[in-house]
Amino acid sequence: MKTKLILTGKLVQLTTGNWKTLDDIKNVYTKRVFVKPSDLNRWRDDTAFGRQRIAGVNNVFIRLCQTIPRKLMVTDDMLEPFLEGLSLPLALSDRRIFIVDYEILENCPTRPDIQVCAPIALFFLRNDGSLVPIAIQLRQVPSDDNPVFLPTDPPYTWIMAKMWFNNADVCIHQAITHLGFTHLIMEGIITVTHRQLSQSHPVFKLLAPHFLYLIAINARAIEKLMSPSGWIEETMAIDVKGFHELIRRYKTKWQLDLEGTLPADLAQRGVDDPEILRQYHFRSDALLLYEALRTYVSKYLRIYYDTDDKVLADEEIQNWREEMVKPETDKGLGILGIPGNSGKFISKTQLITVCTCLIYTCSVGHAAANFKQYDEYAFPPNYPTKLRGSPPTSKDALTEEDILAALPDKETTLNTMIITKILTQKTNKPLGDFDVNYVYDPAAVQVVKEFKEDLKRISSTIKTLNRSRNPPYPYLDPAEVPNAISV
Repeated sequence: MKTKLILTGKLVQLTTGNWKTLDDIKNVYTKRVFVKPSDLNRWRDDTAFGRQRIAGVNNVFIRLCQTIPRKLMVTDDMLEPFLEGLSLPLALSDRRIFIVDYEILENCPTRPDIQVCAPIALFFLRNDGSLVPIAIQLRQVPSDDNPVFLPTDPPYTWIMAKMWFNNADVCIHQAITHLGFTHLIMEGIITVTHRQLSQSHPVFKLLAPHFLYLIAINARAIEKLMSPSGWIEETMAIDVKGFHELIRRYKTKWQLDLEGTLPADLAQRGVDDPEILRQYHFRSDALLLYEALRTYVSKYLRIYYDTDDKVLADEEIQNWREEMVKPETDKGLGILGIPGNSGKFISKTQLITVCTCLIYTCSVGHAAANFKQYDEYAFPPNYPTKLRGSPPTSKDALTEEDILAALPDKETTLNTMIITKILTQKTNKPLGDFDVNYVYDPAAVQVVKEFKEDLKRISSTIKTLNRSRNPPYPYLDPAEVPNAISV
């Protein structure tokens, strides 16, 4: 509430009406929100647009492009001006082309009179290491009124295409990356954990610090954000029904051992090699933390499961797994990709993988999706929650007035800023510094101590890296990553 009052006071000019000029937007932001003028130019910059795919709030959908999909109507001649002297086949073979395809948005329910695209975009890795867009098609099915937009199109036409793409990215970020596959999927797992594991069970003690607060914050979100008059209905392009539909669609493919396991997810998207996408700061920092978490979980669980037979014989653990994988129609969670054989955990390694992924999701995964929200969402041209009118259907030159007419009004902007500012406030302790201690076994206490020492080293490494990053990416510094989802 304090944040809301402060922002409302600073942004009194945003309460009603539409934007009149782009300078009008900049003046309000620079005078009342203490945003640096240089930050307000990012929405025009192709390198900033590319960076949103690898160091923004939605870093888990870009993948290496090895073959141009037939539904994307590009040609070699069309793209070669943007490939720094390479032919398209050579750029593909050199792993310089990347793709984001949001086919999952096709025919997704939206708010009345609001449209959402299901775009496909290609990105090129320049010689200087920056990632830039080179083609954007706003709808899936090729047609005369669905052109491929290029950086050489009239300036405001290209900007409009990027804004409609980012509006789609917002929908994916909020419904899937953030709400669906951190908050909601973990609520089910927390419920099953409390139902199947006793509070004295070593796995319960391991996971409990990372489960604090989530059910409470989810209940608050349903009340304030997902109600008929909540933030989603008032501010987003897709409504609550659309959120549920996207989550349902994605859950049919999401697997804990692939999309839910960072190294496997990076590998299946073809972006695990550190020699490509060197500015993929999310990947670099998240991997450091994932490996530290896996080491911590491995050491801890081996105290209690020195043989695989002890895992197999643990009825609580086996019941826990069974309820997670049981179909929703049988009152289970219906989670795909939980390791096991013949319906059981049969090894320490399988249990280690699951526990690592759960802790990662509640800490690192949520931090990456959540704590940069204000930075991205607060300035409407940069990352618009909704756009008015229709996506462009030709490459005709657009104007500043066309951009202004598409942007959300001032009230929507204010509501977006208030919510994203609140969501970026950290309210519990950083990773490893547990709000509640569950572990008292001396051997396990020593493992926790070693984990904290690892996190200190990683924090120092990330701080050093950020001194040469432009801009820095501090969001996965362990000192900034909370233990649990509390906001």
